[in-house]
Amino acid sequence: MNESSLVQIRRDGAVVTLILNRPEALNALNVPLVAELRRALEQVAMDASVGAVVLTGAGRGFCSGGDLREGAAAKPTSAGGREFEPWADNLRAAMECSHILHQMPKPTIAMMRGPAAGAGLALATACDLRIAAEDATLTTAFARVGLSGDFGITWFLTRLVGTAKARELMYLSEKLDAAEALRIGLVNRVVPVEQLEAVTLEIARKIGDGPRVTNRYIKRNLNVAEAGDLADSLDLEAHHLTLTRMTEDHREAVSAFHEKRPPVFKGR
Repeated sequence: MNESSLVQIRRDGAVVTLILNRPEALNALNVPLVAELRRALEQVAMDASVGAVVLTGAGRGFCSGGDLREGAAAKPTSAGGREFEPWADNLRAAMECSHILHQMPKPTIAMMRGPAAGAGLALATACDLRIAAEDATLTTAFARVGLSGDFGITWFLTRLVGTAKARELMYLSEKLDAAEALRIGLVNRVVPVEQLEAVTLEIARKIGDGPRVTNRYIKRNLNVAEAGDLADSLDLEAHHLTLTRMTEDHREAVSAFHEKRPPVFKGR
């Protein structure tokens, strides 16, 4: 691990942890950090030996959103100016981080303490699971700075908490504490600050040491279920269950069941 990198990468067995590393700025997103994050996400997404990915922030915060002092991309001159489309294209490329987190063929977990705001909250919502410390605070933040939202925030919020609550969160930009975020379904679990890393990594290891091929298809089923209709989901589930039924991991699980022992999965 390179301690000076804007995104630190830690490996623990089948679990990879990506750490946003601008603690002096509460891990606010700027161009270099986002570029490193996208490269790291692309790398782990293609690594068949990785079973789970944890995203977190260094220091006392998860991610405070886009760095308003630097900006995540050069400011457009005007809606009709020559620089408008290149600026929008650059932003869209940066936002691919959320897309990769959501679509990569392995479970992703946001480990959250302190502030998660704006695009930082969006990155957390792009993950499959969110484990929050008791000191976590969550806010969309965009309306407070006159921006409409990016990094998939509106898409993810709508699916996590429903359209009515998503609209309230976007328009009012109120801060939520961890308990309220748990109540509305924005996070999966809330744990004491001192237990955050241990609990999150325990969950990540349980997933990462599980049947990686099966988890790939479970995630694909769930992603299709978000946007598809019932028939699409039934077709995909039938196809994927047939595929996973043919895996070595499935045969190992059946043997372990009959032998009354924990299965040892190998991701095959």
